[in-house]
Amino acid sequence: MQPQIAVVIPYYQTEPGILARAIESIAAQTHRGPIQVIVVDDASPLPAAAQLHELALPPSVSVEIVQRPNGGPAAARNTGLSRVSHGARHVAFLDSDDRWSPEHLARASLALSQGYDFYFADLLQLDQSVGAFARGGKIMASEHTPLAQGEELHAYRGDMFDQIIRGNVIGTSTVVFDRSRFPSIRFREEYYSAGEDYLCWMDFAQAGARFAFSARCEATYGRGVNVYSGARFGTAKHLERVHNEFKYRHATARLHRVTPEQKRFLEAKKAELREDFTRDLLHMLRHGQLPVRILARQFMLDPLLAAEPFRLVARQVLHRPAS
Repeated sequence: MQPQIAVVIPYYQTEPGILARAIESIAAQTHRGPIQVIVVDDASPLPAAAQLHELALPPSVSVEIVQRPNGGPAAARNTGLSRVSHGARHVAFLDSDDRWSPEHLARASLALSQGYDFYFADLLQLDQSVGAFARGGKIMASEHTPLAQGEELHAYRGDMFDQIIRGNVIGTSTVVFDRSRFPSIRFREEYYSAGEDYLCWMDFAQAGARFAFSARCEATYGRGVNVYSGARFGTAKHLERVHNEFKYRHATARLHRVTPEQKRFLEAKKAELREDFTRDLLHMLRHGQLPVRILARQFMLDPLLAAEPFRLVARQVLHRPAS
């Protein structure tokens, strides 16, 4: 039977058992019908095949492992999208260290069947017991139209593109979209760890996608490989993190149509990040560290960085209490 839903999982892990738990949460879905699972092994130190060879799955769930050179999650997801069966109308994303609640795909299918193109849901972030919607305060289900079918399913009301710019509410491991409507949208691989998923959701929004969401927590995020683990202020990882967020904010205005108000918002965010980058950099310099490569990359994006240390010093002098 042709699968109705395909699930794309980018995989890069160092701890055994993580991927198996993600696949088991797919096998436990109440959705009726065949499910195609595509695991894209992004040159993981712990190969995907070794994690799944003893996993017992129902006949309705097929798993394909695709090997590729390491390129990051965006490249891995794009590889997975290229392997989706022609018969699969809906595509879901699940990160290898996350798990779904059993009703996730059934609820997504129900929402999409009511005239929507893109589905997302509330989720539990790492070590949390309160859903991301409530914790972030960026979306309230009561402000959105309930769907005719399905409890706690809603049509998103508002400008999703603007929502993502000001406060993204879409968790990647909860996304299910109608591939027949958007067969060519892909992740931007050059923005590795720089909001490549947010930029992709913006592409859907500006292409006219109709969004629906679930107010139930339908995914639980796990503790897998994290590129920003240990990213404390004044460290190279924190500097990289600030650089990547700046790169994402810069790309948003360059790649998409933004209003003057949105542009001002993005420029204000970039100014905050420029200051954060400078503070990180000065701290590292005081400790004898000169991160030449990332500094060069930041200068290419942001020539205004050159004046930022002088601005910070001037502000400190102007605000220094009189003796």
